[in-house]
Amino acid sequence: MHLDFSVPTPHAYFARLVQSDDSFPLLEAALCLAQDEYPALDLQGCLDTVDQLQARVQRRLAADAAPLQKIRVLNQFFYNDLGFGGNVNNYYDPDNSFLSEMLRQRRGIPISLAVLWMELAHGLRLDAKGVSFPGHFLVKVSLPMGMAVIDPMSGRSLSREALSEMLEPYRRRSGLVESFEAPLGLYLQPATGRDIIARMLRNLKEIYRSQQDWQRLLAVQERLVILLPQAWSEYRDRGMAHAELGHANEALADLELYLSHAENVIDVGLVANQVKGLRESSGR
Repeated sequence: MHLDFSVPTPHAYFARLVQSDDSFPLLEAALCLAQDEYPALDLQGCLDTVDQLQARVQRRLAADAAPLQKIRVLNQFFYNDLGFGGNVNNYYDPDNSFLSEMLRQRRGIPISLAVLWMELAHGLRLDAKGVSFPGHFLVKVSLPMGMAVIDPMSGRSLSREALSEMLEPYRRRSGLVESFEAPLGLYLQPATGRDIIARMLRNLKEIYRSQQDWQRLLAVQERLVILLPQAWSEYRDRGMAHAELGHANEALADLELYLSHAENVIDVGLVANQVKGLRESSGR
């Protein structure tokens, strides 16, 4: 019997974490996204730090504390005592998406702050879930009297009026007005762990694509393909990154796979032309 004691690569480790939706390890999966940028990341040290924060906030509450009291104590601890908040001065810094850096700098964006806040909330037995609200990730918490929707940038509870106001620019851009307007509750559905990690990766994807940082973009695309193995557009985008880096064979494999699954998409002609050009330039 051969025992394999080799350390898995970061992407192999990520694949193990996200292979099932049962008991999806959101915090650990989110933390390991930083391994591409920080190969020496002490992942266990980060998990231990979160455990220590968990123990500290738990000591502040009686066992029978009401849910609303738990939220107030958690917000005081998280935003005031620890000083977590939004990095409004450098919102598009990739470090805002890396929980290890957020733990160190205490600055992030809504989704990264939400992942950590929810982890601490779950330790307090709060029923907290992420919400993929358009343009601004939110958290909702079930309470005896209903539901609180919380802005993870500040811990502030948001009214229906405030949520509708936040949604208005998205509705206008999407043409969702008057008779076509979807109810607010549709935008407040809970996000799965897989949904949350995908949104974190796509935030990084947009940053790197805007910077034309193809090497970092490729690393993000590798994770998106692992996370969403049937999201064919992610293979297309990985192929485009390979093409930009001069990896013709890898680009062709991804783009041809995309074309084989593409149905009723508007970019088939563009991708087919890209494939043709790659074949000609590589002599295939």
